[in-house]
Amino acid sequence: MLPVTEAGLAVDGLKGDHARPGKRAVTLIQAEHLPVIAALIGRETVPPEVFRRNIVVSGLNLNALRGSVLSVGSSLVRMTTVCAPCSRMETALGHGGYNAMRGHGGWCAEVIAPGHVALGDAVIVKGS
Repeated sequence: MLPVTEAGLAVDGLKGDHARPGKRAVTLIQAEHLPVIAALIGRETVPPEVFRRNIVVSGLNLNALRGSVLSVGSSLVRMTTVCAPCSRMETALGHGGYNAMRGHGGWCAEVIAPGHVALGDAVIVKGS
């Protein structure tokens, strides 16, 4: 994972990422959960790219948005399912990393209107 300040968002996810069209095309994680996960594994901070999610958002409760459509930059995504942690989190975060991510790992979304996303873009709930 490489952090970027902008990217194209296609129906199969971020351009340059591995393609996975459908309900898991893009992943989002709440910035507010990053320090929680870090604390649970005994670290002060963890860089966002370690979590292997595509987009970090703040100020939204993603857990309350299942089925909602979000405007992210000039694209539209529909929140589909919890993005469960994978076994890579034990390697990336150390012992307990997988369990620290449970409930904090973010959400998957399908891209319903491709567009462009950039650091600092507004993320707006458009409805269901």
